[in-house]
Amino acid sequence: MICKIIIRLNTMHFKRLLPKPTRSFFLFGPRATGKSTWLKANFPNHLHFDLLRNDVFFTLNSDPKALRERIVAVNPKQTWIIIDEIQRLPILLNDVHSLMENGGYQFALSGSSARQLKRVNANLLAGRALVKHFFPLTFAEYQTAISLKDALHFGALPNIINDPKTRIEQLEAYVGTYLREEIKEEALTRRVQAFSRFLEVAGLMNGQVTNLANIARDAGVPRATVTTYFEILVDTLLGSWLPAWTPRAKVKEVSHPKFYFFDCGVVRAIQKLLRDPMSNEERGFLFETFIINELRAFIDYHNIGGELFYWRTQDGIEVDCLWKRGKNVIAFEIKSVSTWKNAFNQGLKSLLSSEIPIKKCYGIYCGNEILKKEFGLVLPWNVFLQRLYEGAIGVE
Repeated sequence: MICKIIIRLNTMHFKRLLPKPTRSFFLFGPRATGKSTWLKANFPNHLHFDLLRNDVFFTLNSDPKALRERIVAVNPKQTWIIIDEIQRLPILLNDVHSLMENGGYQFALSGSSARQLKRVNANLLAGRALVKHFFPLTFAEYQTAISLKDALHFGALPNIINDPKTRIEQLEAYVGTYLREEIKEEALTRRVQAFSRFLEVAGLMNGQVTNLANIARDAGVPRATVTTYFEILVDTLLGSWLPAWTPRAKVKEVSHPKFYFFDCGVVRAIQKLLRDPMSNEERGFLFETFIINELRAFIDYHNIGGELFYWRTQDGIEVDCLWKRGKNVIAFEIKSVSTWKNAFNQGLKSLLSSEIPIKKCYGIYCGNEILKKEFGLVLPWNVFLQRLYEGAIGVE
């Protein structure tokens, strides 16, 4: 069931798709995706600790027991406890665990980095809290508020959509803030230039097969360092891997993964291309990023499950995305063109002749017509997303 909470962001209203959980949960999502706004809308008038506020942070940092003292003064049946940016003070999770276990309190714990929790081996509540994820606005949420061109060029962070006049400055500041914060947290001060170079190279490789050795050479850092830097990007929710499909088949398949950043506008800011028009090649990778991130958000928000892959043979035949759940697999070929060419059918036709149990195949493009091909349907991108969120496209 879709939660119909309306969030007011300046003059626009967006219905966020994440349902309100009925038990304690972590809410992880990149910065500026609207986690705090969603929490305030879903849990108004509840006890709220915002660790981004210096007064709250320094009070609890110097005296962690103050959290318990505040909480036990209220009836657990009358309030939820909201803690924003819990990764800033992981030590609080010990008291959270105790209050959940012995006091019956329910907690909503947001965070924009799982890395800091991992680094200190934080108490993750032993499975007593659900783990939810938050994303930039999806097509189902912003609908006609922006065009596809703007979604690819500037992304779909809420403040970017609401204040288009400053969106370039906002996105450049977003990347600058990310660099400052992660360099500080990861003690990378002596390697700030190396990390910045890596981030730019990783941005330029968005949506492409990732060769760590090549990236290490281009960024001028050791391969082991590149591996660590990618771990930072994943743990700080700036992007995610799309692994290659690896089960044994009739043809040998490429095994290197692809890396996709979580938002098109952010990756263009990393690439320092916000002020430039999109080339056809860049548009292709951004359109893939857009569709794959929509799939990730849909799967997560609707708790459908499954895994995403891409498929590519050593001969270069490729299918952009496979969604596997159980024994069923749906394949997607994604093209940022207005006219679907027969040459685009080759990847899906080859996939259908492999040993992979394909249930359905779809082409997704920027044209206006629904087409019937030998492999299945080719859908305009907006028709595809409408059907996706209506539940008409899925792995049963």
